[in-house]
Amino acid sequence: MSLFQATLFTGIFLIAFGAHFLWRGMRSAPELKAFPRSSTAAYILLGTAAVWFLYKVTQLGPADFGQYKNLLFALFLVVAVGSFYYVPDFLAVRGLAALILLTAGVLLDAAYMEAPTARLFLVSFVYLAIVAALILGASPYKMRDFLEWLYQKEGRPRVFGGIFAAYGLLLLGVALTYHA
Repeated sequence: MSLFQATLFTGIFLIAFGAHFLWRGMRSAPELKAFPRSSTAAYILLGTAAVWFLYKVTQLGPADFGQYKNLLFALFLVVAVGSFYYVPDFLAVRGLAALILLTAGVLLDAAYMEAPTARLFLVSFVYLAIVAALILGASPYKMRDFLEWLYQKEGRPRVFGGIFAAYGLLLLGVALTYHA
């Protein structure tokens, strides 16, 4: 993936994410408040993250414990399947955190050693997302607490969405400067 594509796709995603909150506002509260404990979201998000991670394990080279990749694959597969039975609470949040971390790796690889200083707009957002993912992965109940806070006042969801949509527009503009 090129830096242009990474910045463009991230901008489009942030615009769509922010637009949801701008458009729906308080009406999105029931679905989003149910998200942290949603078993459907857990299966989709953690399942996708597990498949992606297990694929990455199969691609390990000798310098990255590649000689143990079959053992690591089996171990992480047992952990992924076992998590649905032994730690089902907030599994959707943990799956989201894992997907954010895996996506961050792809985005940072695209920006690595690229000349435009404008890439820092993408990289800064990615590092903030990594911090949020680490916090949510370690303390997934904080997502529930954040959603409770977000929907306490009428304007908060729209401001939240506006911030994401505005940053998405900024990234879109930055992406278009790469080829100028």
